[in-house]
Amino acid sequence: MLRGDRMGDTGIGALLLRLRTERGWTQQKAADEYNALEGRAAMTGKEIGRYEREARTPVPYTRRHLALVFEVEVALLDRAVAVSKRRRDDGDAAEGPDGLAPPPPAERSVAGAVSADASLSAEFARFITQRNVDELVVEQLEADVARLARSYVSHPLLELYVEIKQLRDGVFELLRGRQRPRQTSDLYVSASRLCGLCAHVCLDLGHYDSAATHARTARACAEAAGHEGMLAWVRAVESLIAYWTGRYEQAARLAQAGRHHRAGGSIGARLASLEARSLAIAGDEVGAAAALADAERSRDGMLGHDDAPGVFAFPAAKQFAYVGTTHLAIGGRDHVQQAIASADTAIRLYRGADDDDRSVGDLFAAHLDLARGHMLLGDLDGTEAMVGFVLEAPVERVSASIVRRLVDLGRELSGRQYGGAAQVTQLRERIQHTAVLAAPPAARPPELPT
Repeated sequence: MLRGDRMGDTGIGALLLRLRTERGWTQQKAADEYNALEGRAAMTGKEIGRYEREARTPVPYTRRHLALVFEVEVALLDRAVAVSKRRRDDGDAAEGPDGLAPPPPAERSVAGAVSADASLSAEFARFITQRNVDELVVEQLEADVARLARSYVSHPLLELYVEIKQLRDGVFELLRGRQRPRQTSDLYVSASRLCGLCAHVCLDLGHYDSAATHARTARACAEAAGHEGMLAWVRAVESLIAYWTGRYEQAARLAQAGRHHRAGGSIGARLASLEARSLAIAGDEVGAAAALADAERSRDGMLGHDDAPGVFAFPAAKQFAYVGTTHLAIGGRDHVQQAIASADTAIRLYRGADDDDRSVGDLFAAHLDLARGHMLLGDLDGTEAMVGFVLEAPVERVSASIVRRLVDLGRELSGRQYGGAAQVTQLRERIQHTAVLAAPPAARPPELPT
């Protein structure tokens, strides 16, 4: 056993790298030892590499098994995770009451300069091997994509879009060169993920035609690589595009089509959740309930880990957020109460997650579901408290889908049952103000009815 005091200031990535290299193991050997212990092929050498680079952080369940693999106390790994988290926190600004405040300008400039400098180094590594891609370039691309995918859920998307586009263009250029077949396949997977990230940026900006174009290219790249997981994930994106353009039955069909791909990780739960929400909006209560049950079964029977973090994963918190929206769409007092409970659970889980895994968009969506649930139960104070979380956030964090939810909530508050009370009038005015500020110029929301 390694002594804890000898590793007290070591982060989780450096610790795992040291434990592995002291044994003379490759990353795949460490994964094989893990799988032998767990009794199933859940870990891969690439996943070990992501932990060592701190592109991902092993969850408590995984840390317990890693401790057994490396014959150390689990407390040692837990302390190393805390060290890594503290170092990340030290580099971030103190959060505001809503946990969404950006870092001060000085810190942003330093962080941006460091990130840009690292990007230049990675770009040069790609340049010197652009006609014959080697494992180093592929590994760096995977690390870059994983970092962007994870950062996407918790950072302003326009901070990342330029880098996503530049990296995607670089991968396209590499694919026009010459590589070994296996490396070509890896490059197509990276290209698919980067096009998927571009599609998500367009979704969040409300540019649905552009999102669909990026999604089609992502699907073509996934097909070229023969990657079932990405093919399923792209169907989920296409389902989202259909949903936010009002084609709910098509959104359900696209999610169903994605479930035909043999893919591990959380994608099955994502697709079933998308199907449930779409069917509920389309008025198919029975189909929605069945899809919710399928989503829960997929979560319970999930095989392996997600290949990539962040926007490519579907954490339990996000699943509960979808459950809440689905129950609200079905309607009726019992479903509204279930929606409130699910949205509460989603918020609790997100608040307990690492900062980089705390999805701002899903926190907004869950708070607005709570606001609508309280409204439907006649609790206007609860409605105002929940919607206030979104209204008080920086408008640049509010995506097109959240603007849509705000506008819909404002319309519902104009109903005669609320009697034009001063509290409701003021809340609707605040909603309209935020919706106008947050919406892209080409998608300004209409005035709320008076």
